[in-house]
Amino acid sequence: MLSKDTISTFKAGFRGEVIEPSDRGYNEARALYNAMIDKKPRLIARCVDVADVIAAVNFGRENKVVIAIRGGGHNGPGLGSVNDGLVIDLSRMKGVRVDPASSTVRAEPGCTQGDVDHATHPFGLAVPAGIVSTTGIAGLTLGGGTGYLTRAHGLTIDNLIEVDVVLADGRFLTASETQNADLFWALRGGGGNFGVVTSFAYRAAKVGDVYGGPIFYDIKDAAKVMRVYRDTLAKLPVKLGTFLGLKTVPSTAPFPEEIWGRKICALISCFNGSQADGEAAMKPLLDALPKPIMNGMGFMPFPALQALFDPLMPKGLQWYWKGDFVKELPDEAIDAHIKAISQSPSELSLMHLYPIDGAVHRVGPSDTAWNTRDARWNMVIAAIDPDPRKANELKKWGRAYWEAVHPFNMGGAYVNFMMDDENDGRVEATYGTNFKRLSEIKKKYDPQNLFRVNQNIRPA
Repeated sequence: MLSKDTISTFKAGFRGEVIEPSDRGYNEARALYNAMIDKKPRLIARCVDVADVIAAVNFGRENKVVIAIRGGGHNGPGLGSVNDGLVIDLSRMKGVRVDPASSTVRAEPGCTQGDVDHATHPFGLAVPAGIVSTTGIAGLTLGGGTGYLTRAHGLTIDNLIEVDVVLADGRFLTASETQNADLFWALRGGGGNFGVVTSFAYRAAKVGDVYGGPIFYDIKDAAKVMRVYRDTLAKLPVKLGTFLGLKTVPSTAPFPEEIWGRKICALISCFNGSQADGEAAMKPLLDALPKPIMNGMGFMPFPALQALFDPLMPKGLQWYWKGDFVKELPDEAIDAHIKAISQSPSELSLMHLYPIDGAVHRVGPSDTAWNTRDARWNMVIAAIDPDPRKANELKKWGRAYWEAVHPFNMGGAYVNFMMDDENDGRVEATYGTNFKRLSEIKKKYDPQNLFRVNQNIRPA
């Protein structure tokens, strides 16, 4: 139990806002991106600077309060909050500084992908990261980070230069290849297990306007599309990032009304270059495919592509995610995917295969905490609907889909696509031969497992 005096003392030394259950705005402050998760923290500490983060970490540790860390708040299983504990909310720490001379970017942990894209685009730069502008940059980075630019530039962690971190004992330090290198290694894919990162420094890629967007094929052609995509992707220029989706056309603009509600196989692409060069890069793929029912490709600013699907995925939907790393995609797996998507419980539910080949494969499996460098795709199954009454149906479908395709996949999964009901051993399988070292580093920097509201790596 926390006394009023203890909380008052904490508030007195805190520059940001400390919110309690009795405060106006508490329910709004505790609301999560995934409305399927409903948690009621005892305190929400909205930090505005590093001093606030240090104060919050020290308060949680000294008072034996369970801590959750929230960055952009996009976490699927709701690990940015905790019942009866302390949420260290970093969402107001949104500073971004771009150095065009060195093509580097420094971002604070409350930034979304859109915040970073907005700051970098005027300089013709982008941080290789995700595909949705509302995704928090902190959680995305610490989990590894895949997106449109991955094939050419690697994972987000492959472009990370340096981080500032507040440790479990309240110390502040910098980690890089030359300072606290073991911690820097662990933070590149090890999630939020090792401290609260208050600043990320990245190498940025040269990205301006891009040729990108979705192409939809009728579900009857899905097997052909998936086989061609499987067999052709590795031969395509790495400047072309194309992921595959099985989904339903939403019954809303801007999609043509005549295809609303139709099951589809989608190719969603980004070519970092001119439209003419992008069309040439995609030609070998498209020439081998049937006629699409919609082609939404166009030349646009990179931030516009990143935000293209944001209106379909507002905060407050019901989400249930399952993920796997995929190395092979045999015909039997393709059949299982198509059968599962045909039983989709809602228009927003989907499966995506994000490529993690190209530059990702040029980094060794032990060079960063992210171990699965030999996978070809990062798969996510997402059961999504606005209606809370469908929560159980979404979970049932997501689990059944995953059980049908998991035998064809690898043992682990991208930690950002794992819910908190995963079976024991999934986290260890995800990190493979790196898990033992991660556990040892956890013991060094967080021996009491203060930061455990995550895909947890316990101290050795």
